[in-house]
Amino acid sequence: MRTIDYSQYYWQDDKVRLRAIEERDWESSYAAGFDSPARILLECAVELPPTISGARQFVEQNAAFSSTNGRIMFTVENLDGEMIGGINLNSIDERNGTFSIGIVIDKPYRGKGYGTSAMNILLSYAFLERRLNKFNDYVLEGNEGSARMMRKLGCVQEGVRRQVVYIHGKYMDFILFGLTKDEYVAKRDADERRG
Repeated sequence: MRTIDYSQYYWQDDKVRLRAIEERDWESSYAAGFDSPARILLECAVELPPTISGARQFVEQNAAFSSTNGRIMFTVENLDGEMIGGINLNSIDERNGTFSIGIVIDKPYRGKGYGTSAMNILLSYAFLERRLNKFNDYVLEGNEGSARMMRKLGCVQEGVRRQVVYIHGKYMDFILFGLTKDEYVAKRDADERRG
């Protein structure tokens, strides 16, 4: 295969690269299904056990940006080309300029800034290329890693939706976060000035 020069690639920074989901990603998708704590935080539910056919179907439905569910799905790689997770742009409302992002980073790669880097790439695309104006998201109560990442990105905690999901025999809250395009640009510019 031809060597690719990523030096001018829009979809990467100094930590991660985003790419289309490919057929070969099914094995990583399947393995990630066994990380029940992460899946609960992502899906806000206890899922049935993962299946090989389910992982293959997920990849088939989302490979090469073929998703028909309104999500733009990416694989997240580190700069060595290892798949380390997935991210997607979703809940896009072109009329009102709002959107959300879903992300999961595989266990060995968490806490190293990969998620924040991938989020920044997708936020930049949504705000500066798609002309969207407001990022809205939520974090399941107790998901301190994601809440920290939201704050690091400049998101503002906008509220709490109380007792909206039922997991492990109790009702849990969503912590609501938001970020406007102007807030994103101001933070990005301030970060660049600091160096």
